[in-house]
Amino acid sequence: MASESDDEFVTLLCTNPNAAEDTETFISTTDIHNWELSAILRCQTVKIQAHRVRLVEQSSYFHGLLSGSFCESNLSCVSIQWNMEVFINVLKCVYGCKVDITSKTFLSLFEAALYFGVESLLLTCKTWFSEASSTKGPGLLEIQVDDLIHIWNFGLEHANDFIPELCASYLARNFMQAISGKFFGDVPYNLLFHCIKHPDLTVYSEMHLADALLVWLTANTERLEPLSKAEDDCTGILNQLRISLLPLWFAAGKRRSCYFTELAEKSMETIFRLLKIPPADSIGIFDDGDLDHLRIRLTEYSKKVNLSGCPQITSVILLLSLLPNSYCVDFMLRKSIRQSLINLERLSANRDQCGSGILHGLPPILSFEGVEEVDISKCPRLHLESTIEIFLKSFPSLRKLRATHLLNFKTTTLHKLMLKCPRISEVDLTIDITPLIPAQVSVISSSPVIVPPLTNKSCFVGNNFLGMASYHSQPSVSNITRLILEGRSDISDTGISNLICRCSKLHSILVCDTSFGINSIQALCSGITSFGPAASDLEKRCSDTLAFKLQTLHIGGCMGVDERSLFDLMSQTQALVSLCLRGTHVVDDALYHFPGSSLEILDISNTMVSGDALAYIVNGNPALKCLNARGCKNLIHQGSNTSGTELSSSYSCRDLYTVLGKKCMLEEIAFGWGFSWLSLLALRPAIMSLRAISVGLGGSLGEDALRLLPTTCPMLESLILCFQVISDAIIINFMRSLRHLQALSLCYCLGDVSTSSFKNSIANLRKLRLERVTPQMTNNDLVVLTQNCASLVEFSLVGCRLLNSDSLRLISQGWPGLISVHLEDCGEVTATGVSYLFNCRALEDILLRHNFSSNWNVNSIH
Repeated sequence: MASESDDEFVTLLCTNPNAAEDTETFISTTDIHNWELSAILRCQTVKIQAHRVRLVEQSSYFHGLLSGSFCESNLSCVSIQWNMEVFINVLKCVYGCKVDITSKTFLSLFEAALYFGVESLLLTCKTWFSEASSTKGPGLLEIQVDDLIHIWNFGLEHANDFIPELCASYLARNFMQAISGKFFGDVPYNLLFHCIKHPDLTVYSEMHLADALLVWLTANTERLEPLSKAEDDCTGILNQLRISLLPLWFAAGKRRSCYFTELAEKSMETIFRLLKIPPADSIGIFDDGDLDHLRIRLTEYSKKVNLSGCPQITSVILLLSLLPNSYCVDFMLRKSIRQSLINLERLSANRDQCGSGILHGLPPILSFEGVEEVDISKCPRLHLESTIEIFLKSFPSLRKLRATHLLNFKTTTLHKLMLKCPRISEVDLTIDITPLIPAQVSVISSSPVIVPPLTNKSCFVGNNFLGMASYHSQPSVSNITRLILEGRSDISDTGISNLICRCSKLHSILVCDTSFGINSIQALCSGITSFGPAASDLEKRCSDTLAFKLQTLHIGGCMGVDERSLFDLMSQTQALVSLCLRGTHVVDDALYHFPGSSLEILDISNTMVSGDALAYIVNGNPALKCLNARGCKNLIHQGSNTSGTELSSSYSCRDLYTVLGKKCMLEEIAFGWGFSWLSLLALRPAIMSLRAISVGLGGSLGEDALRLLPTTCPMLESLILCFQVISDAIIINFMRSLRHLQALSLCYCLGDVSTSSFKNSIANLRKLRLERVTPQMTNNDLVVLTQNCASLVEFSLVGCRLLNSDSLRLISQGWPGLISVHLEDCGEVTATGVSYLFNCRALEDILLRHNFSSNWNVNSIH
């Protein structure tokens, strides 16, 4: 006979059909805090003794079952048909225990909470989902996309309004991370549509949004076909794009897209309309009633802003995006803003204005604290002085600025940027080194010299430093740690050294193809703090220099650096991770005295470095991933160490490729002289994950090596072969096997090659160079090429003499998004002019040479 206390309990019978053991266990909720879940789940049958009153009070399901007039009310044992693990968590919540919720368990717990009517668990689930879906931190998604889809569908099915709203806002805020996942194509149309319309939609640029929508549409082609004639055709989601803000090259390249053709044409029409309006008259856009299409997407969650490749962007358009939307709606406010913008454009028209007070008279602009990175590359219509002023006000946390291909970005502008945006730590001012237009290049003499130029007496000789009386003793005005000036031949050596002196935290400097020279090296090798005449220890002095702390040093093509200064610089660079000495006067001694062991990237192409010296570097830097040694004729010769420095006795450098094969895991390689089939065999252990390979003059892989290349390096994205012997079979093998290939260059190669080798589709290919390898190419072959390589943006042909005046039409129709086209010695492609190239409206780089002598004027192409 049961005791009175037995009435206080009820036994809950749970079964686990997937249990690892065919056993039964009995547990009690009185000990619930000590339950070991893994042990419980191993049992097939679990009997749980629980307090009847507790169940009735905390669960509407048990309240109806155990306290009503049902016959089950007096049962002492109740069978539970539910997932055992989930139900145990339900019980834990009933008894006040903490329940861990993740994106994987949320839905099952929420559904169980609804079924069993446990309000405390419902509240816990809602709180978790609200907090998880409102996270701002970067990194991995708190809720994975596949889980979000399931949660969205569940919310719609059960009419839980708060769930769909939170799903849409979460996807909107984390859109950039979501589009890179494999489940993005599975996102339901309604969820995607609500996400795009959400005010918190956060993207780096309108291009990223457009690209993501096209990826989604492509992934859902079959599902969309039945809707193709319906009014609610899913492709209508593209109408949410702000096509006025797309990069020109992107819009032009999407004209062949089955989903984007009409919008691409409309986008280009709008962009060219904006380009025809002088910047000083761009306030005319205020006559447009709806300005949303010109507002750059910015939210409190934005981390990056990418405007690169948008020549239509002006300071006014940028400013419009930073004004509260209400100001653009109210008529009187719009009138006031219009007058302020007229003043702004008048000031912007004067390039010499400093930009002080440039926002005077405008309403307060919005501030986006989260923005840390901005890219305004190839935006020539931006007035840089006013833009910097805007950055100061709206992006106070700005740390990285890319402003490449802007010839009007002078050193004076850089100094003002350093002063006005003190948090800036990375600046990229790269420009093209060819073709160079001298009339549009600034000169350093137009900028004030901050410190006196160095003389020969202040230079150092060997390991004895002279004139080093604290080159960095003046206060630093910049927190810049990474400075990129590649191609900036307008800045003198003195100008570069002055900049270096003002950047005491500098750890990366990329100045390839500039005037970087002896003065700049002295600035790097001089002490950051004054060490006084008593300091005689060279190692101590070197540790106080920028050179000692450098992680990235790219000085390729800087011919103002001699052997002696390179030797001294290299002997101090202890922490280098990336080093480019392309085409410099570097010799073996400089490499033998390099003390670093952390190199991951090394470019010594077109230098006199020997194989022994390079092997010495490789031997001491096992983390090397990228190596460029093309054009190094001395690789096939034994090196020399003229300084007489003793090298480690454990060092062996007889076979460079053997050392590479044993020591490294390479991602990119480029070789020429001495590179052969045997070299590739020796490298084989190191190149299984290779992404790029280039073989140039002096290298000879042979047919066997080329045939095995796709299996040896299946992840190749870039393949460059110059002066090699190739065949149709080799090329066909490349086209069929290298599915990740994005760039293919075949230049001056010998062998039996016909155009039939390019009849295989390679969808990812974006760059193609065929120079002196396909002399029999015809217009029909061009058509096939445009079909099989539909995504090209760069195309180069040399020596295809059977082409004629129709070839340009086929090229422009097949690749309307080209940004670069080189045609040389290609029959008569220019016999009737080059007007067809106007269809490639995003072209930035054109080379037409020795194709036909005609009267067309190259200056008409802009």
